[in-house]
Amino acid sequence: MANTLELIDESKLTGLQITVLAVCFFLNMLDGMDVLAISFAAPAISDEWTISPESLGVVFSAALVGMTVGAIFVSPYSDAIGRRKIMLASLVLIASGMLATSHAESVLQLIILRFAAGVGIGSMLASMTSMVSEYAPDRLRNLFILILHAGYPVGAMLTGFMAADLLPAYGWRVLFTVAGCATLIALPLVYFLLPESLEFLIKQQPDRALPKANAILSKMGHPHLTALPNRASSSGNVGGSGVSVLFSESLRLKTLNLWMAFFMSFATLYFLVSWVVKLAIDSGLALENAIYAGVCLNLGAFFGSISLGAVSNRFGLTKIIALFFLIGAIFTVTYGTSNVTVAWKLTLVFLLMYFVQGAFTGLYAVAARLYDTEIRTTGVGWAIGAGRLGAIFGPIIAGLLLGAGVSIDWTFILFSLPLIFAAFFAKSISLPQQGR
Repeated sequence: MANTLELIDESKLTGLQITVLAVCFFLNMLDGMDVLAISFAAPAISDEWTISPESLGVVFSAALVGMTVGAIFVSPYSDAIGRRKIMLASLVLIASGMLATSHAESVLQLIILRFAAGVGIGSMLASMTSMVSEYAPDRLRNLFILILHAGYPVGAMLTGFMAADLLPAYGWRVLFTVAGCATLIALPLVYFLLPESLEFLIKQQPDRALPKANAILSKMGHPHLTALPNRASSSGNVGGSGVSVLFSESLRLKTLNLWMAFFMSFATLYFLVSWVVKLAIDSGLALENAIYAGVCLNLGAFFGSISLGAVSNRFGLTKIIALFFLIGAIFTVTYGTSNVTVAWKLTLVFLLMYFVQGAFTGLYAVAARLYDTEIRTTGVGWAIGAGRLGAIFGPIIAGLLLGAGVSIDWTFILFSLPLIFAAFFAKSISLPQQGR
C-alpha cells in the first residue's frame, strides 16, 4: 500500500483532492465566523449588559475551553472511527450552540453556549487537518494545510464586514444567527462531497474499507486494490496508538516542543483576536474603524498563512515559522506602543497578524508531518488542546491586567514575549523527511 500512497505523492492533483481542500477550507471559514463573532459583538454586549473586562474575558475564554475539551477528548476518536463522522457530529453541535447563543439572556447562558460550540469547533479542527494532510501529495502538504487554516481568518474577516453593517441596525444577536445558519448549510456539503480519508481506510481498515478505498481511488484515476495490506505492515515507524505513543522515545521531546510552541503562540494570538477590537475602541477609534482593525487583522492572517506555506519547503518549515514569530513579536510591540493615524494603525494590525498568524498556522503543518496516520488526529488534537490552555489564559490575563489598570502599551509588550519563546520551541522540532 505504500506504493499507492507514493503514487498519490507523485501524481498530478485530481478534482477530488481539490474538493477535499475546498470543503475543509469552507468549514474553517465557518470556524472563523463562529469563534470571532463574540469578539465583534463584544462591545455591543458589554454596553447592553454592562459587563466588566474580567467577565468579558471569561466569555471570550468559554469557547476556548470547549475547543480544548473537543481537541483533547473528542478529536482522538477520529483515529478510531474516521475523520468524516467526527466532522459531521461536530457541525451539528456547532450549529446548535451558535443558534442558541443568539437567544442568550445572561452572561452565564452565554458562557455555557460558547463552551458547547467550542467543543464542536475543537473536535472538528484536528480532523480537518488530518483529512487535508492525508489527501495532499507530500510536495504540497505544507501548502495544503496552510491554505486550509487560512480559511479561519477569511471567515473572521467576513464576520467583521457583517458586523460593520448589521450591528448598528440589528444588534449583536444577528451575528450568531447568521453563523449558525451557515454552519447548517455545511452539513450536506460534508455528507455528499467529502469522502473518508483514503489513508485512514487503508491503514485503519474499518468496515467495508476496501470498496470505499477503491471508490476513492477510482475518482482519483488510480487503479483499484485487490486486497488491503496487512495492518502491521502498513503502520508507520511508531507502534501502538493513543496518547502514550506521543511520548514514545522517538517522539517525546518533539511532542513537548510542539505543545509549548502552540501554548505560547496561542496565548498571544487569542489575546490579539479577542481584544483588538475593544482595545481599539478604548484607544479612541470610532466603532467602524475599530471593526475594520479586526478585518485588517484577519486579512494579514490570511496572507501570512499562504505566504508561509509557499516558502516553507524552500527554507525549511520550522525555520521560517521561528522567523515569523520573532518578527511578529516586534510588530506586536510596535502596534501596542505607537500613537499613529488610523491608516497606519490598520497597517500595523495587518503586519503583526501577517507574521503571528502565519507562524501559528505553520504549527498545524508541523503536527501533521510529525505523526503517522494511526495517531495523527490524536497528535494534532492534543497539541491543539495543550495550546488552548494558552488561548484560555491569554484573554483572561489580559482582562485582569486591564482591569487592574495596566496600560494598553504594557499589555502588548507583555504579550509579545510568548512569541519569542514559541520561536525557540518551533525551531527545536526536527521533522521526518516524509509526512506519511
